[in-house]
Amino acid sequence: MAADLLDPELNHLPDGVERIHLMGVCGTGVGALAGMLKERGYTVTGSDANVYPPMSDFLASRGITIMEGYRPENLAHRPDLVIVGNVITRHNPEAKALARARLPYLSMPQAVNRFFIGGKTSLVVCGTHGKTTTSSLLATILHAAGHDPGFMIGGIVQAFGRNYRLGGGRFFVTEGDEYDTAFFDKGPKFLHYRPDIAIITSVEFDHADIYADLEAIKASFQRLCAIMPRSGCLVANHDDPMVREVTAGAPCAVLSYGEGTERHWRLTGIEVTPEGTGFTAMKKGKEFGRFRLPMPGRHNAMNALAVLAVLERLGVDAATAGKHMRAFPGVRRRQEVRGVVDGVTVIDDFAHHPTAVAETLDALRRAHAGKRLVAVFEPRTNSSRRAVFQRDYPRVFDNADVVLVKEPAPLDSIPAEERFSAGALVDDLRRRGAKALHFPTTGAIIAYLVEHAVPDDVIVIMSNGGFDNIHQRLIEALRARREAGPC
Repeated sequence: MAADLLDPELNHLPDGVERIHLMGVCGTGVGALAGMLKERGYTVTGSDANVYPPMSDFLASRGITIMEGYRPENLAHRPDLVIVGNVITRHNPEAKALARARLPYLSMPQAVNRFFIGGKTSLVVCGTHGKTTTSSLLATILHAAGHDPGFMIGGIVQAFGRNYRLGGGRFFVTEGDEYDTAFFDKGPKFLHYRPDIAIITSVEFDHADIYADLEAIKASFQRLCAIMPRSGCLVANHDDPMVREVTAGAPCAVLSYGEGTERHWRLTGIEVTPEGTGFTAMKKGKEFGRFRLPMPGRHNAMNALAVLAVLERLGVDAATAGKHMRAFPGVRRRQEVRGVVDGVTVIDDFAHHPTAVAETLDALRRAHAGKRLVAVFEPRTNSSRRAVFQRDYPRVFDNADVVLVKEPAPLDSIPAEERFSAGALVDDLRRRGAKALHFPTTGAIIAYLVEHAVPDDVIVIMSNGGFDNIHQRLIEALRARREAGPC
């Protein structure tokens, strides 16, 4: 075996672990795991190439030592276990040192399973869209209903101000990501969470950097369905034909949900307002209850319906579920209102996949009927910076009155002809009759908005990243405009 290859026999949780080192510790998932392990009483260290707030402050506040940069000496103290984040490649100098040191190691999903899920009822939310909101809603209602769940989720759950919780109850809620596990395990993360109950919200092509096509994505979800225990349950969005296909051979019970009349759980009577979404949930043709979620959009009602199906199976009655659903404070960066200045509302949303963009804009159009909706879009993911969705994006902005697109940072490893073009998107949008512009910098977008925003505008900023802190910068610029007064 080459000296820089990890020994599969060391891929296990050894006895007597006290000191744990995490590589890639400033990532959202690995950082959350570091916090969980520290709360469990382990001595925790970590390393990362980019150590900066807010994650560095979060880890430091919990007494976790962070080493900036990946170096062999980061393992000189010979921790009992090393957890390897999926940002780490086999060529990473610290990964090579790990192989030479022959220390036990786990991937992040393996560690979550071994330390926190084992022995509990595993509730896993999967799908191309809606995972974070759905898992957050499920965990929040279970907690409010007295079940004290643990959870690990890809966004900040507003009810807790964090994305993880140890929990003392019998349920553990995990956002099941289909992205690959680690450089030594290219399978999807969600396979390691071994669900007893899983929600599948949708199956579409995404993650073009690791999946060749839709068939590869479907194969991953079929693997998930195949490992479900016979006593388990899949709650599946059968309005999505791909979900119907991947769940067809599942060995466990499959509870379908959607708007179709033949679904086990059916969504009807949707009403969207600025205050949220009302809907009726039907179970096997009979009314289960009328519910209200303080988030606008049909897609959020669908997510809530899936949660109701799980809660009912776990013994939470409709009245209890409805009470706590109405009080759900949401998830950071999911239609989150960041501020209102002179009647201009600034909203932050994580949408980046074409379907997510379309659903977000549909929800906001329904919620803010009669107001001008301005969509600000940053293509940032490995998929959205490729031309793979170039033809799909023009149709998804139809609900926006104005579309502003930031030119993405190029993927240097991708040939120029295979890269996404903001200019081409804007040209296509204009051919559809839309008012659209593209900008080279975030500052240029802010300058345009400060000049053109008027009262009652709703500005939704869509990106899966920080977008150069555009939200706060825009709010501050609008305040400065107000203070400056008329020219």
